[in-house]
Amino acid sequence: MNILLLGSGGREHALALKMSQSTQCGQLFIAPGNAGTAQCGTNVQMGVSDFEQIKTFCLEHAINLVIPGSEEALVNGIYDFFSEDAALQHIPVIGPSREGAQMEGSKAFAKLFMQRHNIPTPAYREFNATSYEAGVAYLQQHSLPIVLKADGLAAGKGVVIAATHEEALDEFEQMIKSAKFGDASKTVVVEEFLRGIEMSAFVITDGHSYKILPEAKDYKKIGEGDLGLNTGGMGAVSPVPFADKAFMAKVEDRIIRPTVEGLSKEGIVYKGFIFFGLFNIDGEPMVIEYNCRMGDPETEVVIPRLQNDLLELFSAVAEGTLAAQTIYADVRTAATVMLVSKGYPEAYEKNKAITGIPAPTGDQIVFHAGTRQDGKTILTNGGRVLAITSLAADLSLALVHSLQTAEQIQFEGKVYRRDIGFEFI
Repeated sequence: MNILLLGSGGREHALALKMSQSTQCGQLFIAPGNAGTAQCGTNVQMGVSDFEQIKTFCLEHAINLVIPGSEEALVNGIYDFFSEDAALQHIPVIGPSREGAQMEGSKAFAKLFMQRHNIPTPAYREFNATSYEAGVAYLQQHSLPIVLKADGLAAGKGVVIAATHEEALDEFEQMIKSAKFGDASKTVVVEEFLRGIEMSAFVITDGHSYKILPEAKDYKKIGEGDLGLNTGGMGAVSPVPFADKAFMAKVEDRIIRPTVEGLSKEGIVYKGFIFFGLFNIDGEPMVIEYNCRMGDPETEVVIPRLQNDLLELFSAVAEGTLAAQTIYADVRTAATVMLVSKGYPEAYEKNKAITGIPAPTGDQIVFHAGTRQDGKTILTNGGRVLAITSLAADLSLALVHSLQTAEQIQFEGKVYRRDIGFEFI
């Protein structure tokens, strides 16, 4: 089959590589892609939300399957665009409808959904410009610390944990009155702060049945010891040591099953990945957030451990036959270390030449994120540049191998964390 994958990050390189290994894979196109995806298929200079251009491309290239990698196209309604167009209805889109994508696109939408289906999540209130003064009063009496979240999409950076009431009030004003995160912070969700350890669970669903994929834990802070600014993710590990059978049984019973059943009961079309951002609080799982796609850099540890043919799974989603599938996972541990540009997640420079990237092996893959190719030279083209994933018998060994390669790869201003998985080693 001919496939169009939308996106340009490390997640898309991981998905592209996995799909390219399938016997069902014909032509694979990635829009816009990066220097790594170009090794798996053909990059196409096309915006992920330029639906008219995507339509023309799909019809001209006999595309059989569309995979939106990131949330942007899904929240903007690419599933609905295809399903409502007579010329495109025969092409499955692996992802939720516009309404289903609101599980990520609006934190307030997701919170209300969880309330309706008794899914455990921190207590919260939401405020906007109309209720601004009520929000100020609420924050002034709120216990510390205080979690403020931009309701909409903010590229993983719309969450602030305020240590003081003054900081909370300042952030609240910046979000709503100064549009710190643009339209995303027109509504702000103020959430109860909970002390626990985070992890991510993933399922793929055809709207009725679901299959649980390998879990992961990512590391958002730029600095070692989980210090500094939030990023899109500085690394990840899979499996997660505390996510044993007993814990994951709670996750499935209290969170995954009620979510999939709730979407179905409410008539919300959802055929694709669901990402569950979870807190483990003394052995009890709680939902922090939903995403309507795979995470990044979690995909770079989950997909290397997935032993299934990814296109077989996608076909089963499209055909509604996912219940017949069985998920197989590599027993080894995967550890990803992200190389980022100096200055990230704030201002950074691009177009730095990269050298020393090793060829993939059965034990290690370097996934491209923010890269582009100019002739034979690979250049930096983003804040997060490369994700080095190693597989080994245990986490310590996997991390050692990723860090060795992190030293080997060179580009001006290279930054990375050496303590990914630190709390488990």
